[in-house]
Amino acid sequence: MNSPEIQLLIQHLSKLPGLGPRSGRRVALHLLKRREKIFRPLIQVMLDAEQKVKTCHICHALDASDPCTLCVDPKRDPHQICVVEDVADLWALERANTYRGGYHVLGGVLSAIDGIGPQQLNIQSLLDRIAESQITEVILALNATVDGQTTIHYLIEQLRPFNLSVTTLAHGVPIGGELDYLDEGTLFTAFQARRST
Repeated sequence: MNSPEIQLLIQHLSKLPGLGPRSGRRVALHLLKRREKIFRPLIQVMLDAEQKVKTCHICHALDASDPCTLCVDPKRDPHQICVVEDVADLWALERANTYRGGYHVLGGVLSAIDGIGPQQLNIQSLLDRIAESQITEVILALNATVDGQTTIHYLIEQLRPFNLSVTTLAHGVPIGGELDYLDEGTLFTAFQARRST
């Protein structure tokens, strides 16, 4: 059987998203066979990231600088904030290359089952940002889950006292989607959000 060092490597790799024990073994073997080309450079990159990447005190994104490069970019619209659940959502929106405003990462969504209330999320810092700036629009770009929608409703109530526009992303039939394969919730939302042509 494998040595304790290899077993420990497999166990830690198996904890990564998308990897289980079988994938962890494959990745461990791949890294060990290619120590010079992949494993050692990967170790150095991971150490650098662990030491240098921090959370932005303004938007709560991850970057090597604080404030992050998005918050200090003069080409971004300072009057918009797009609220997302997680940094992964921010990265997805940036890949789409359609939004040029600021961001705010909540760090999760409200969830009674998981014991996550407003105090566990970056909601107060969002409200403070809005109060101290010239924000005119808040875009709530949260996932179309029950917890995501609950969080949207909570945020709408919290944002009511401010004189700004609060918008949400459209939901419905995706481009290339076939109606037969869509769930009832998606179809319902698509019908509710229908528009004239």
